Amino acid sequence: MGRAFEFRKERKFKRWAKMAVQFTRLGKEIAMAVKSGGPNPETNSRLRTAIQNAKAVNMPKDRVEAAIKRASNKDESNYEEIVYEGYAPHGVAILVETATDNTNRTVANVRSYFSKCAGTLGKTGSLDFIFSRKSVFRFNPGDLDLDELELELIDSGLEDLYVEEDAEGQDIGVIHTSFEDFGRMQKALEEKAITVISAKLERVALSTTPITEEQAADVLKLIDKLEEDDDVQAVYHNMIE
Repeated sequence: MGRAFEFRKERKFKRWAKMAVQFTRLGKEIAMAVKSGGPNPETNSRLRTAIQNAKAVNMPKDRVEAAIKRASNKDESNYEEIVYEGYAPHGVAILVETATDNTNRTVANVRSYFSKCAGTLGKTGSLDFIFSRKSVFRFNPGDLDLDELELELIDSGLEDLYVEEDAEGQDIGVIHTSFEDFGRMQKALEEKAITVISAKLERVALSTTPITEEQAADVLKLIDKLEEDDDVQAVYHNMIE
């Protein structure tokens, strides 16, 4: 069938693999939300957000419902959220968010990834001066007057509002608020009937480490290994090329 077929097949498998990882992570987030606030999204804002994020990546409805049902079972184990911090090669700071039902397995895996990629795993809190936790909302700007919207959202904790392009080149509105203002902003956007594509707590780098393209390849090797682990929910870094 030729090289073109093999190339398309490889890209398709990679896309499927990425979707599978996303679904696994979202399934854990849904489970943790149910365990912490119950199975009703109308009264559980964390679950409502998790379902919203699942829809954004086209996670099948039956998988979402199955995750909620499993987590509603009292015998179902909960996931513990643990953050690991360290440095990749060339002094790049790495922060890893995990959700696990076996902390011994997770820490052993994370430590091995850092070690094999010439990095070092640090102590919890060692990167507090580099990363700040922010609430990040992405939405469809449509015909909205963003200048007017910016003024209207200041009382809900708005820190920044800008537009970026997604993978398809479509405009996406982005809102930053503090970690503490997540609920206020979520409520404000719901009241304004703004279509939110995703709502997450993310780590934003306060300082960056400039590196070359060759050095970035070393760092990406570690990030790829971390992101392939089923216990890892998100990986953040502070490198710029």
